[in-house]
Amino acid sequence: MYWHVDDVDATLEKLLSLGAKQYEPPTERGPGFVTASVVDPFGNVLGFMYNAHYLDVLGERP
Repeated sequence: MYWHVDDVDATLEKLLSLGAKQYEPPTERGPGFVTASVVDPFGNVLGFMYNAHYLDVLGERP
């Protein structure tokens, strides 16, 4: 599962400062779509992403 964030790089830096370890560096998956992930201190992998298309879809909902 990935959580959508406004800034992948800033989120990665914040999580690393809180004790997480980088699992996957920021990776562009396509235009406007970037993912990354970390392992938290308890061993859980946390994925996060920025996806411009996702934001476009949200903007079209009533």
